[in-house]
Amino acid sequence: MVYAELKNLDPQGERFATVLRGTIDQLLNGEVTGRYDWKTLYKTERTHAGTLVEINLQREFKFADGLTMDYRIAGVEVDCKYSQKFGGWMIPPEARGHICMLVWADDYKSQWSAGLFRVREDWLNRGSNRDAKLTIKAEHRKKIMWLWEGKLAENILLHMNRSDRMAVYAFNSGQQRLNELFRRVQKRRIGRNAVRTVAQQKDYMKRVRGNGGSRSALRPEGILIMGDYESHRTVAEQLGLPIPREGEFVSARVARRQPHHQGARQVLLDGQAWVLATSADLPERAPSLPSHTR
Repeated sequence: MVYAELKNLDPQGERFATVLRGTIDQLLNGEVTGRYDWKTLYKTERTHAGTLVEINLQREFKFADGLTMDYRIAGVEVDCKYSQKFGGWMIPPEARGHICMLVWADDYKSQWSAGLFRVREDWLNRGSNRDAKLTIKAEHRKKIMWLWEGKLAENILLHMNRSDRMAVYAFNSGQQRLNELFRRVQKRRIGRNAVRTVAQQKDYMKRVRGNGGSRSALRPEGILIMGDYESHRTVAEQLGLPIPREGEFVSARVARRQPHHQGARQVLLDGQAWVLATSADLPERAPSLPSHTR
């Protein structure tokens, strides 16, 4: 019953994955701290992660409060347990006999999963911590009824090339750091949180746009920055780039179509055909992007 209700609420797990990505970003608090790496969190912050996941999932799915467990889903008491390490879920004594929703997300592997487990004493490891919380025996993890498993939206600052990241952070100015990020990380989705973390300014989204933002600063170099507007998404699709999802950007250097671009995908902008630039193409001023319509 719980499985059916959760799959009905989120068939592909997209909402669930968004909550997990958002919770990790919330803990890192990049706009204030500039952090992007889970390892830089304080111990108390990492300990608090499970509580935040529990709270944010309840806000997203409007789960009813449980009487003895965290939630009541389809009328059934369900406890929520999160671990950054697969298999690291800590099961409290009061959860014995109940259903636990086991959640795991790893920012380094960009993976996550969630499943349901009916807690039985003999399926738990005997050793316990000071709170008498137990872990699930490895051989009994096969009894987990998996709801979803998939890719966690990439933490681009964590996974980008180290030398490129150092180049980005070499600047004191948030605007210059952002320009360098879009210059060095091309043809990949860059999420809003990465922009917020690099800019470290309250008006961080303004730093991406034209009229003084990265979009106008990089245009002379031939670099387009496409956002989640429908018109921008169409440009990205026609060029064969990853399509920006909500709150995301994709940058790429373009060039006017020439004979040596035979077979390349193209887009018509400013009345001319443009393709993704190759190493043989000298930088030229990029065209203007279509008007912002969603």
